[in-house]
Amino acid sequence: MRSLGLDVGDRRIGVAMSDPSGILASPFTIIERRSNTADMEAIAEIIRRNDIGQIIVGLPLSLDGSSGLQAEKVKSFTQKLVEAIKIPVDFRDESFTTASARNLIKETRSKKARRNTKDDAIAAAFILQNFLDEKVI
Repeated sequence: MRSLGLDVGDRRIGVAMSDPSGILASPFTIIERRSNTADMEAIAEIIRRNDIGQIIVGLPLSLDGSSGLQAEKVKSFTQKLVEAIKIPVDFRDESFTTASARNLIKETRSKKARRNTKDDAIAAAFILQNFLDEKVI
């Protein structure tokens, strides 16, 4: 059973997926946001095609650990998603995952390639990998 990682933003949703044994997370795709319904249908299709058993959603918490406006948007979207898909969903703090993704892109891609690289799926992979690492410890 695989796990899915989501980095939910206003314009895009980064999607990452674990390997079948649940050890390694990899960037999977980016969903360009259109509407909640269309976005949830895209996620549901990924779940159906890939034997997903749980979803880990990045929650953008403030540095003091509190929830701001963006975190509330993510929670609202996730609640609707849970009602539609009926598989376990858990949240993880996504602090610094986008910065980590950008640093990885900067270190591994040429300047020209960086311009066309979106970091959303890589950030989702960081979120999911952090969760998978917690399970191992």
